[in-house]
Amino acid sequence: MIIWAFNLLLLAIFVFIIGMIKPQWLLFWMEKPHRFVIVGVSVMLLMAAAILFGEGNRQNEPLSEVVNASKPAPTSSEIPSDLVKE
Repeated sequence: MIIWAFNLLLLAIFVFIIGMIKPQWLLFWMEKPHRFVIVGVSVMLLMAAAILFGEGNRQNEPLSEVVNASKPAPTSSEIPSDLVKE
């Protein structure tokens, strides 16, 4: 879930930058697109990313513990269903 939050954050930043430069590219169906719509969409995406990140940290291990974990690399003898936590 934390990875989804980072992806959503990158999408929000991309939408904001492109929308501030050329709002017609993102709002192609509007005759006169406004940058205010782009700001609103970007803010909603940022809030969704923050909620996903918070829930991911609350439900699973924090990201710092996941990165610093010294787990052995999976071998080819393990099947993917063995790697799933229950």
